[in-house]
Amino acid sequence: MTIRDRLDLYPPIAPYREHRLPVSGGHSLYVEECGNPNGQPVLIVHGGPGGGCNPTMRRFHNPDLYRIVLFDQRGCGRSTPYASLENNTTQDLIGDIERIRSELDVDRWQLFGGSWGSTLSLAYAEAHPERVTALILRGIFLVTKAELNWFYQDGCSWIYPEAFAEFQRLIPADERGDMIAAYYRRLTSDDSETQVAAARAWSTWEGTTLSLIQEPERVSRFGVGTYALAFARIESHYFVNRGFFERDGELLLNAERLRGIPGVIVHGRYDVVTPVRNAIRLHQAWPDADLRIVTDAGHAMTEAGTVHELIRATRNYSAYRS
Repeated sequence: MTIRDRLDLYPPIAPYREHRLPVSGGHSLYVEECGNPNGQPVLIVHGGPGGGCNPTMRRFHNPDLYRIVLFDQRGCGRSTPYASLENNTTQDLIGDIERIRSELDVDRWQLFGGSWGSTLSLAYAEAHPERVTALILRGIFLVTKAELNWFYQDGCSWIYPEAFAEFQRLIPADERGDMIAAYYRRLTSDDSETQVAAARAWSTWEGTTLSLIQEPERVSRFGVGTYALAFARIESHYFVNRGFFERDGELLLNAERLRGIPGVIVHGRYDVVTPVRNAIRLHQAWPDADLRIVTDAGHAMTEAGTVHELIRATRNYSAYRS
């Protein structure tokens, strides 16, 4: 395949319906529907946690064939209360997805998620396999201790030492033995300036490492205070609590529940946020899936080779309803 042969995003579209959906614990979710109201249902599961959905996420599925549902998870995007950590766990989010499915009168649907979106999609599919027609996942993240240590403590820091030094700069030397915990203390501080400073540093570190070729505009967007606050607070909340899973590596340990669910795993060879080892391990535990390693991509969903593989997958599954 040459670069000119690569599939590209579908044209921009707007929602045909938007919802404000009250859920448990005082939260209210933003939900939108795009594409064909009578098409195959697909739920777009955004990353972070705390990243929120954006218009680009609407463009990976043919809008003539799919009923495309997006939602902002608890505490982020257009969901309220903003940046809230109360009643915000993986189990709550799984319940929210079921609530959305029921509210929209969907029997079964495809799940499309990257990074944390792959985590939550897997967790939902393992809890409700009968509701899933297919999984299209990118940048596999399993929320294991090893992964969190790699990205926030020692590993990725060897590849991006300058950026990691900036990430460390906010934290005194005697607290750097657990960077996630140190940041969490600041992100849950009663002082708003302390929160915002920590949020910008946390989010900028992640934004710097996302793609094989760094995109300065993305790094800048990640550091904007309004976005960074929810992103960093919610991420650190989930990571301090190890994703609210009972066992380390729980998604792999429960992968037999995915048996019979078809899917595609897309992962950048040079992904330093969630290394490709995650995709290999998931594929070993879930052989029904098709593994596609993109040789010239990192973690970002908009890198050309990743876009190509994701759109190829959504085309292949566009008529899959059984």
